[in-house]
Amino acid sequence: MSRRGRSRGVMSEGFKYELAKDLGFYETVQREGWGGIRTQDAGNMVKRAIQIAEQALKQQSQPPFR
Repeated sequence: MSRRGRSRGVMSEGFKYELAKDLGFYETVQREGWGGIRTQDAGNMVKRAIQIAEQALKQQSQPPFR
């Protein structure tokens, strides 16, 4: 079995679609599926997901106002 067949996706499908909409290639995904996007688009999607995760962690680690 290939590595891909055993691994689980980290991002939910809904989150991936939201990223595709934000980054402007959602129509390509609708028309051709995830295999139809450019490698650069996939990379930009990962970069954006990392940015969102980092922002969420930063907000969680800030002390509350007193």
